[in-house]
Amino acid sequence: MAVGWRPGRDARAEWHPPAPATRRADEGRHRVVVVGGGIAGLAAATGLAERGVRVTLLESTPRLGGRVAAWPVDVGGEEQAMSRGFHAFFRQYYNLRGLLRRTDPELARLRPVEDYPLRLKGGPVDSFTHIPLTPPWSIIGFVLRSPSFRLRDLAAVDVERALALLDVDFPSTFSDFDGVSAAEVLDRLRFPEQARHLALEVFARSFFADPRDFSGGELVAMFHTYFLGSAEGLLFDVPVDDFDTALWRPLAGHLASLGADVRLGEPVLDLREQADGVRVVTGEGAYDADAVVLATDRAPLQRLVGEAAWLAADAPAWRERLAGLRSAPSFAVWRRWLDRAPASSAAPFLGTSGYGPLDNLSFFEQLEDGAAAWARRTGGSVVEMHAYAVPAGTSEVQLRDQLWRETLALHPELADAGVVHEEWLVREDCPLAGTDAWATRPGVRTPDRRIVLAGDGIRCDLPVALMERAATTGLLAADALLADWDVAGHGVWSAPTSARHAVVPPLRRLLARA
Repeated sequence: MAVGWRPGRDARAEWHPPAPATRRADEGRHRVVVVGGGIAGLAAATGLAERGVRVTLLESTPRLGGRVAAWPVDVGGEEQAMSRGFHAFFRQYYNLRGLLRRTDPELARLRPVEDYPLRLKGGPVDSFTHIPLTPPWSIIGFVLRSPSFRLRDLAAVDVERALALLDVDFPSTFSDFDGVSAAEVLDRLRFPEQARHLALEVFARSFFADPRDFSGGELVAMFHTYFLGSAEGLLFDVPVDDFDTALWRPLAGHLASLGADVRLGEPVLDLREQADGVRVVTGEGAYDADAVVLATDRAPLQRLVGEAAWLAADAPAWRERLAGLRSAPSFAVWRRWLDRAPASSAAPFLGTSGYGPLDNLSFFEQLEDGAAAWARRTGGSVVEMHAYAVPAGTSEVQLRDQLWRETLALHPELADAGVVHEEWLVREDCPLAGTDAWATRPGVRTPDRRIVLAGDGIRCDLPVALMERAATTGLLAADALLADWDVAGHGVWSAPTSARHAVVPPLRRLLARA
């Protein structure tokens, strides 16, 4: 890393160095099995393999990427890509973007999305274009330009509580909001009703959670990371093509070049304790390792730990806490290949509020090269609808009807469009960032130093979330094992972990004007 190098434009981005070590490389002394080929597993495997550890990565599905995987589907006789939907690669995702730089140093396989509009049904449309990036001007500029924040509405805001949100200090701020939901945070602030939709739809819904169940500490962390504490702004990039083509296949090649053994379609059945390590058992065989990185979704993690009675046997409280973690409610992804295009003004991505179950709408021909080529050949479009926190027992027929009705409310020009192909997914495998006590959530380290955890549902001291938490904990898991073996780790970056105190005076003046 060059002296003075920064991962983005924010001069206050924080570098968290690895533990001191006397060895630069492991030189093959240790073997690690990484369970899970999502972002967290890929980050951990990369961090270890780059330091000369012998790595075997086991992924239960035929594709890398986990919940950000892509796979082929047949659309009218030709191959197109399907995934679980749109993902925004924010500029604050320093560690995820650093992982991608391994095969794409200039991040040429990411392209910027010029705007991130948010539409409230019967209300205003908010935009993040032309908003200054550096606090305090970012939040002041947004409030002054946003139709959702009217000065007369801000007069009702609890000024002292609002300013207290600026004085963050992570990780203690996470614990400060134990037992408090995101909805309660905004209730206490007396947040304007229209602005509540904006705040909750941007953040709580991106965690697939109902705002009444979503952690208030996570909400505050997101306010800090995107508005109040970072100079990267709230705009983002997307891959130029489907995730497998643009991101994971090249990274698999990088791992292979380092000697890592990447095995797809091989689920792990059991973890067994050995005198000198751990045996990882699959349907294809067994792998002996000095250590294991568990980088799976929450339910498989709970199953593996629950069935490995030897793991943390002397720490029953830890096992109980892990077993008690919940997943977020189910969500639906509906992608339709249509025989006509939307209006030229259609946004590539639109966040929505008040449109029934429709949480956002994407047109993939404006996002991915493969979809764009298909649309040019056919004159059609590829539209995708998302519904988050779907109530249990919801009728699929009714949900589809509502999603399409609300899509046509936004794009009536598609009313007579023919459907060439469609894919419908309902999943319930995202971790819930709930209101439980933050410090009791399992972190990267476990009571057994041979086992480390990684993933977006794993506790991390830094203000990171979603894909970035997955990448960050993956690197931290690798660094934890490397530190035990006196091998240099990689370290991680984050947005500032404490407040930009220069933000407070101008915001106090703004609220005083209301």
